[in-house]
Amino acid sequence: MLKRGLVYLVLFGLVTLPVLGESQIVLRAADVHVRSYPTVQALLLMAEYVEARSGGRIRIEVYEGGQLGDERSTIEQVRAGILDIVRTATGPVEAFYPYIGVFSLPYIFRSETHMWSVLQGPLGRWLLDDMASAGFIGLAYLDAGARHFYTTKKPITKPEDLVGLKIRVRQTEIEIAMVEALGAIPVAMAFGEVYTALQTGVIDGAENNEPSYGPYGVRHYEVAKYLTLDGHLRNPEVILISKATWDRLSPEDRVLLREAALAAATYQASLWDDYVQKTMVELRKPESGVTIIEVDVSAFQAAMSPVYARFRNRFDTPIGNLIDLIINTPELRP
Repeated sequence: MLKRGLVYLVLFGLVTLPVLGESQIVLRAADVHVRSYPTVQALLLMAEYVEARSGGRIRIEVYEGGQLGDERSTIEQVRAGILDIVRTATGPVEAFYPYIGVFSLPYIFRSETHMWSVLQGPLGRWLLDDMASAGFIGLAYLDAGARHFYTTKKPITKPEDLVGLKIRVRQTEIEIAMVEALGAIPVAMAFGEVYTALQTGVIDGAENNEPSYGPYGVRHYEVAKYLTLDGHLRNPEVILISKATWDRLSPEDRVLLREAALAAATYQASLWDDYVQKTMVELRKPESGVTIIEVDVSAFQAAMSPVYARFRNRFDTPIGNLIDLIINTPELRP
């Protein structure tokens, strides 16, 4: 995969930066997930990297498990300069920096390779830097995998199979529009209610990534036995740093933090791949009772034309319309 082929500085001793001055800098970083989760492990690696490379002059304290608030709250704290760093999904960032919402468009990425070609290319870098207008800087993208449909009554092999089904979605305009474009009925509900709703027939299906669906997540596979690997959403996650904090750092320290974030991103991508693969091994076992359906997504993608048209103006930028720029980005392979 492309993300594995990039040359990132992941060994602490690969490059030596000068230690500038003796005053210690302590930065606070937040994540809502538990310590063992891949994104928290990425922040911990970032902290180790920075401390080792700065000779202990710069330290990052990682607060996991939502200790400092949920994702939206911690983003607000970063904007205000109260918190230095946050790892967050891109969805909550949209409220403060709408352009990032382009990554929430269904089927906007043709594949995982296409997604990383965009994120690690000029467009992805432009978005990270342009976030400064919202009060924070993007340091690196993280892998959040792909989201897929899973259902209780029948397998989904083509868009027509979704017609009339009640599908749980998150409360976002774009996800609701996606399900409607496929002929299904969107049902917005809290994530914690989904298992029982699937079990009792309140909804006919939902959508999420494999680890959340599987035995190491919330175990929706127990009550929704048909998993369609359509990859309709590939929302990356992102490490943000407060612009107020960034402006106080020397150019050399900024280089070090970007370098550390990229090393953390590579590490997290590897952990995430392992997490998905471990999940799929369990789901493919006969005793799981799960039917896994692989589909040609071209028909699903074609159904998104009205969704793209509806939200197109939202993504007009000084460098062009983001939808067109993403669609026209070629897939780069190692």
